Amino acid sequence: MKTLVIGFGSIGQRHCRILLELGCRVAVVSCQDSIPFPVYRTMAEALQEFKPEYVVIANRTSEHCDTLAGLLAIGHDGPILVEKPLFDKPHHLPLHQQKVFVGYNLRFHPVLHQLKQRLRSQSVISVQVYAGQYLPAWRPGDYRDCYSARRAKGGGVLRDLSHELDYTQWLFGTWTRVVAVGGHYSHLEIDSEDAVSLLMSTNDCPIVNIQMNYLDRARRREILINTDAHTYRADLVQNTLQTDDCTETYPCDLDATYLAQHQALLAGDFTTLCSVAEAQETLNLILNAEQSIIEGGWMIR
Repeated sequence: MKTLVIGFGSIGQRHCRILLELGCRVAVVSCQDSIPFPVYRTMAEALQEFKPEYVVIANRTSEHCDTLAGLLAIGHDGPILVEKPLFDKPHHLPLHQQKVFVGYNLRFHPVLHQLKQRLRSQSVISVQVYAGQYLPAWRPGDYRDCYSARRAKGGGVLRDLSHELDYTQWLFGTWTRVVAVGGHYSHLEIDSEDAVSLLMSTNDCPIVNIQMNYLDRARRREILINTDAHTYRADLVQNTLQTDDCTETYPCDLDATYLAQHQALLAGDFTTLCSVAEAQETLNLILNAEQSIIEGGWMIR
């Protein structure tokens, strides 16, 4: 399949490499030189000359809306994968007729798949979610130049680590109320928030706490769940799922969830993929958390 990747930062490069492994013909829209793929300077040029069947939007979050609107205006009617988060702020686009999905690839992590299956018949009482990674070690080059460091480019942990906000709702239902604290507290030379904590309720769980930061030198992604029958501890870095006192390992390398996401989309299996409506709900949660930080109170959906 002829696939166009828009943007060639670290995530764009990952998509190109994985799509090539899947046997796709890959081209790129970028202003960079020395790219080992056919390169186009504009989307219009790429769509006219390369004629892609599948498009991946992997540029800055703040550019997602204009890029997606431009694709639809030019007339692309094939599947589109937009890197997460969908947008940096609310936008309305006529997407109901389009095969547009959002790249919350952690839904394809085998630990989360196992967890979702085991929770189906249980009453979930409390959930603690933690995600932390030290920004200078995470982003290649000078971290101060990456989009994560700049709020205007869609940076900050609420958007950068919004996987946690997506899979929490995927597992435990849509948020119903939220209160949050957070901001820029560390020595990091950034203007985006580096630590945020949310307390919220969802349709299927009364107590959910989510903590995210750019500060954890150890890189952790963990979930602790208490149900009326069991306690679960999921580790998405070590790829383990502990049920009470029994721990199982589910091998999963860094590319595996991206690979599974592309395979599902290319096969037309959209059941696990994040829809636009779901991604918009995650953005809505982000905006309400930001408003709660400003006002200092609960936000009701």
